[in-house]
Amino acid sequence: MLAAGGAAGSRLPSVRALMREFGVGPATVQHALDRLAHEGLLDAQPGRGTFVAGVKQDNAPPPADTAWQTVALGPGRAPAEALGALALVPAPHALALNAGYLPEDLQATAQLATATARALRHPGLWTRVPTEGLHALRAWFTEAAGGSCQPHEVTICPGTQPALAASFRALAAPGDPVLMESPTYVGALAAARAAGLHPIPVPMDADGVRPDFLADAFRATGARLFYCQPTHANPTGAVLSPQRRAAVHDLLARFGAFLIEDDWARDFHLETPAPAPPLAAADRDGHVIYLRSLTKCAAPGLRIGAICARGAALGRLRAARLIDDFFVPGLLQEIALQLLTAPSWPRHLRGLRTALRMRRDALAAALRAHLGPDCLAHVPVGGLHLWVRLPDGVSDEDVARHAARADILVSAGRHWFPTDPPAPFLRLSFAAIRPEAADDAVRRLAAIIRAA
Repeated sequence: MLAAGGAAGSRLPSVRALMREFGVGPATVQHALDRLAHEGLLDAQPGRGTFVAGVKQDNAPPPADTAWQTVALGPGRAPAEALGALALVPAPHALALNAGYLPEDLQATAQLATATARALRHPGLWTRVPTEGLHALRAWFTEAAGGSCQPHEVTICPGTQPALAASFRALAAPGDPVLMESPTYVGALAAARAAGLHPIPVPMDADGVRPDFLADAFRATGARLFYCQPTHANPTGAVLSPQRRAAVHDLLARFGAFLIEDDWARDFHLETPAPAPPLAAADRDGHVIYLRSLTKCAAPGLRIGAICARGAALGRLRAARLIDDFFVPGLLQEIALQLLTAPSWPRHLRGLRTALRMRRDALAAALRAHLGPDCLAHVPVGGLHLWVRLPDGVSDEDVARHAARADILVSAGRHWFPTDPPAPFLRLSFAAIRPEAADDAVRRLAAIIRAA
């Protein structure tokens, strides 16, 4: 494409002309232009056009040599490529089926604007706030946890990823095992490994973690920590059944263990009846560490979450959080409080669930139509994702790589397993696609899968 633009400083042809010359669509041309501009090869000037960047001057300093860092740093301790890929902001023209957040059209943008205006009228927003967070906001999270804890047992965090990182560091020592559902959230896997822990997979199905295998894992490893998503687990959407909930509580008491309950998707329950209360609601003796976030159901920029804990664990968790960043800014906490207490918040959640239900059903129907009924073991009753089984012999990473070239972003399933995956999967976000676009997108994805 640079050849089409000519020498340094010359202007590139229009997008339409480049489409004709290379025989590609507008999205492909724009993606290439964006990438070349990011690499410094093109200079995009709004209102004037896109130009080939100038060449380096002869008197420019030589490029920096950072090769010495390879020796100084040694081997990496916490690979997080999969998590990093999910955190990348996609190009505007890409279909981000790998997204873990709500798209802009479903975010609480208007409600947040109103909440921010109200919050700015409060005095003392720029002074220090208690390290554990504003009392009124902690009281809201107390109710969200089922009323089993008190406000003084809640610590406000900048989202649940820092809460996860603090929990793994505070509740276990480097080298310890941590039991995890398999598959499970890649962010939890990355945080556990960064803390020096060894993730141990425990099989699960549509009814959540298998208590028989969980008991075996506790017994065989001596683990004292279990990470679990009982409600709409990411990536499978599984919900822990009532019988297994009781069994999990019994196992925690028998083995003297902690459970980190990641309740990230409670606001994304899409069917009736309402989801069961958190496991923390039935915990009297401090076995359950409860994590909850507002980021997912509001907007990515509202980095507000909470840890609920009691006993000595609370002190260790609060110390870990203090070391990280002292406290969450008071302005952000006040905005969250204004958002949660406004009459518009329940209306936002109702509208959000309606939209997500339509998107889930459209994407699930398209997948079963183009990939066959066996590609979805079940359609989850909540969450944001579908867990898609690929045909045997197909590489999920190859599919993800080829789909990205077609501007369809998907997440390869192997990254969601603590150990080797038993089969190839993709995690697809139904939140990211409008119902009317689902069939065409899956038809394109199915062609890529067949080619793979």
